[in-house]
Amino acid sequence: MIIFLKLPLFSQRTVLHLKLYSTLIHSKLHSVLKNMPKEPKHISEAQKQRRKIKEKFSKYVPGKVTLQVLGTGAKGAPRALYLFTDQSRYLFNCGEGTQRLAHEHKMKLAKLEHIFITQPVWKNIGGLPGTALTIQDVGVPDITLHGPAGLDEIFVATKRFVIIKDLKIHMAVCNEHNFFEDNVMRVEYVPIVRTSKVSCYSSTKQKEGMVVDDEEKFKNSEINAVVDQVDAATSTRSEKPRRKMRSSSGSTSGEETVNDDIDYYAHERKRCSSSKRKRSRSRSCTSDSGSRTSPKPISSISEQILQETKEKGISMIYICKLHPKPGALNLEKCVKMGVPPGPLLGKLKAGENIELPNGNVVSTKDVCEPDDPGPVFVVVDCPTLEYIDSLLSSEAIKRHQDSAKCDEDLASVVVHFTPKEVVSDTRYKQWIDKFSPSTQHIMLNEFNTCMGSESVYRIQYKLNLLSDELFPLLRDKGTQVIREISGANVKKKQKYEDGTGNTGCTQNDLNLDNLTMQSRPASPSEPFVFPNTFCNFHLRPKKGLDRTTELKINPKEYIEETMVLEEFSKLLSELKTKLIQKKLTLANVNYPKILFLGTGSCIPNKTRNTSGILVTLSDSQNIILDCGEGTYGQIVRFFGSDQADKVLANIDAIYVSHLHADHHIGLIGLLQGRRRAIENIGLDKGPAYLFAPNQIMAWLSFYNKCFETINAEFKLVPNGELMFNNPIYPENSKMVIMNQLKMSDIETCLVRHCPNAFGVAFTTENGIKLTYSGDTMPTESLVQLGTNSDILIHEATMEDELSHEAVIKMHSTTSQAIDVGIKMNAKNIILTHFSQRYARLPRFNENFNNNVGVAFDNMQVSLDNVSLLPELQPALKLMFAEHCEELENKALKRQMRLERERSASLDRNLKRKQSLT
Repeated sequence: MIIFLKLPLFSQRTVLHLKLYSTLIHSKLHSVLKNMPKEPKHISEAQKQRRKIKEKFSKYVPGKVTLQVLGTGAKGAPRALYLFTDQSRYLFNCGEGTQRLAHEHKMKLAKLEHIFITQPVWKNIGGLPGTALTIQDVGVPDITLHGPAGLDEIFVATKRFVIIKDLKIHMAVCNEHNFFEDNVMRVEYVPIVRTSKVSCYSSTKQKEGMVVDDEEKFKNSEINAVVDQVDAATSTRSEKPRRKMRSSSGSTSGEETVNDDIDYYAHERKRCSSSKRKRSRSRSCTSDSGSRTSPKPISSISEQILQETKEKGISMIYICKLHPKPGALNLEKCVKMGVPPGPLLGKLKAGENIELPNGNVVSTKDVCEPDDPGPVFVVVDCPTLEYIDSLLSSEAIKRHQDSAKCDEDLASVVVHFTPKEVVSDTRYKQWIDKFSPSTQHIMLNEFNTCMGSESVYRIQYKLNLLSDELFPLLRDKGTQVIREISGANVKKKQKYEDGTGNTGCTQNDLNLDNLTMQSRPASPSEPFVFPNTFCNFHLRPKKGLDRTTELKINPKEYIEETMVLEEFSKLLSELKTKLIQKKLTLANVNYPKILFLGTGSCIPNKTRNTSGILVTLSDSQNIILDCGEGTYGQIVRFFGSDQADKVLANIDAIYVSHLHADHHIGLIGLLQGRRRAIENIGLDKGPAYLFAPNQIMAWLSFYNKCFETINAEFKLVPNGELMFNNPIYPENSKMVIMNQLKMSDIETCLVRHCPNAFGVAFTTENGIKLTYSGDTMPTESLVQLGTNSDILIHEATMEDELSHEAVIKMHSTTSQAIDVGIKMNAKNIILTHFSQRYARLPRFNENFNNNVGVAFDNMQVSLDNVSLLPELQPALKLMFAEHCEELENKALKRQMRLERERSASLDRNLKRKQSLT
């Protein structure tokens, strides 16, 4: 009390001295706080602008309406159909990977207002969380979901790791009694359902002798495990006991439910200082308003609705009819009819008949083009053969087939999300035959092979120049290739995978067993369309099918872009010689092989996908390290469709380092792809081991209960029970797993990132040690875990000059990652998880040494070639010279800004000192 009483007696000069001293002592802390991420102000401004535009155009029927294929539904590619007008945008289905394609192709998502989902299954909704983040960031104020009841709860379930706070999400009531209507079109909802109780998926499980009653076990064993409350800055393991149910092998599976109440992005919240975390170790950071940023729980009513939707298996068909548009005023006809310039023209344009001064009456039909009555298009998803009876009995659809009352009701186009095994069925073909011969049918399913991206080909063809071994060409055959023949630029399609080179099919000879996405209709009049990304169907003005803008790749162009660089040819020749010489000195160790599927952070961009690594232990054994969105598709793209099945079927374990979305949101798609691959090949394989934070079950159990049954596809082994300094997982159970995976050990440690973030070290049977950091700041426990690693894969999100940002987001800089490798005596260091500002090449200081390599998507290394990676650096800098120059310019501007701020700060301090004296 004495101190507080004396403080007011200090002189003003003394107080100023104390403040100045405090400012100087804590300047670093002030700098960090000053540079913490601010709330994005552009979002609110963009939302205001969008509302004004919407209000302006909502009264008019648009003059341009086009259906555009974004995701073809090919194996590993998203299912997504885009409808755009000159006013607004609509999306039909949003499969995993939609966000990445929209980003690459610069889709104008700022105008997206409605998303229509045919069925709430992962192949239709896997891209919703990522797409919602994107449209939130571009300023969309709200969006409406259309589809089976409860669909919007997916955002509640993912709210721990997908932060949606500036976007309002509405759910339309969709049933046969309701419809949607705006100034563009009227959409009729037509639900179809299974006509038998057992789905094809369940039947397959029973056929293979797999467990199908796990759903009931799942419901009856909801054990609320106490969540580890850990500090957001240090991820210190909680010592609180947890209640678990174990299987006989000691692992947890889909039989366990965990209530996860952790904010995984607390460390990035505005003004979330270390002092707050010290005051309350177990509490999450607060939002701007001071309230805790925890989402509302999913209500029991919502959960019941979702379970009913899942049980019924509702799939929604959308019958869409554009509103009629009056014909445009023809000025030439007006002149012939004697209409003078002025207000009379305005009345005619508004649809009113007029009387001329001479008494003649001019009607709008005399001077206007014919009205556009508004075409009809239908979006169909018949998921399995069990839905066909419901589809055939739909009277709403019959009104737009060949029994339509008038030509205006005939469907112009039908878009089929229906899978190929259903399209192959005789009854479905007969149902298609009932449409008018003028109706065209666009297939968005696994008949297609175009995966929708050009950028991944562009960069891979360039990197392949450096080393065919490290950067093999992608093996998927799904995109049209532009080839040069006799000096002329001739567009040629790749041949079928079966080598036939057939160019099309007709409605009568549709052979779905041999058909691939490479087939094309021989003429526009043939009804079946197998599109590439950016295939268009113009509804207004009515032009029909337009394939001129379809995605194509041009290898010659990509290679020439690189070879034209000055001195590159010489540098490339020197590199090739050096690699050959160095290769002769290396041991021949084929396994493990490491394939980087995603090397970017946070969100995918066109050249770097989110985190994912495939570790091949043998010809028949694979492990996945982290599983960002699109991981499954990356495997298909790299290996090709047939070989991908073998790779997927042989995935025996999946490791998830922590619960940020960019590290695990692709898990469900990967598990489902693995199951389909096992069925295609005919293997007898059980669930994959899932090494992950125990809290992942909060998400997986919800999805299993309310959307699709997936719990039979994995067997959880909690990361926290494999700690190298405090293992609690039963030793005998661990030995069983190690024997199955042909590994001698697997250990984890907590790292400094979000709560429940782990690093891991695998040791193979032949003694090779591989350490993976996950996301982390430099962590001493990881150094101890990875001591003497043969390969360290470490995140290097930021360049060194952004160390303050790395601290805020709890990531490592490039130098920090390299230092960790040096401390643990790692023989080889591979840097990954780069900020998307380093889309091509990260920025390094002079510390890049001879055992450090940079990871790229679709780069494959093993012990016999990993030491070649440092040799590539000079060629990479020249190959991406423009990008490197841009990074240097940004760094220079940043340094100049900091110098100005430092100078201004010194001036202010000097003035204060002068005022004190």
